[in-house]
Amino acid sequence: MRDVNIYITSGVGPAECRIALSRCLGIMEERADVLGCQFEVQTLFEGDKHGPKSAIVNVSGENAETLAGEYVGSLKFVFDSPLRPSHGRKNWFIGCSRLELPDTAAAVPEERDLEFETFRAGGPGGQHQNKTDSAVRVRHVPTGIAVVSRKERSQHQNKKEAVRVLTRILAAAATEKAENGKRSVFMLNKDVERGNPVQTIRL
Repeated sequence: MRDVNIYITSGVGPAECRIALSRCLGIMEERADVLGCQFEVQTLFEGDKHGPKSAIVNVSGENAETLAGEYVGSLKFVFDSPLRPSHGRKNWFIGCSRLELPDTAAAVPEERDLEFETFRAGGPGGQHQNKTDSAVRVRHVPTGIAVVSRKERSQHQNKKEAVRVLTRILAAAATEKAENGKRSVFMLNKDVERGNPVQTIRL
């Protein structure tokens, strides 16, 4: 089964861009459902009540590449600002890029650096949706990066999968930091290209 990770960011945009990012997650999940793909918001990075500044999502299934092709790039959202009604700007941009997580073995974070939370799995699934508190969120305390796993049927399996994905994300962040000599992309508010959007979404 094809597996695609996508990094979504509002860049240094205003709060409206974080609103757009939150809406984008819902739109992408609906599209994934239509394509028969599994969609998982693996982690949300710091934001505020209007939404996260960035997120990592995982899409798996035969049509995962189709979804990636539709969304990877600059996305333009068109809507009136709910925060500044008199503001003339109506176009808000966010960026999506593929994220390659290393498959090579990496050191698992120390147990003392991890916080676990279990909750009832949500999202699409209908009658097949997991009804028990088997979903797991693991947070890496030193970096604040958190990962959610709800795909598996048991809490133990989801805990194992969440730690596995978190380990890969931390390894990718460490590699990029070493190569670039600066903070990792996951900790930065990247500039988002405001031209040539792959999609224009009107809300």
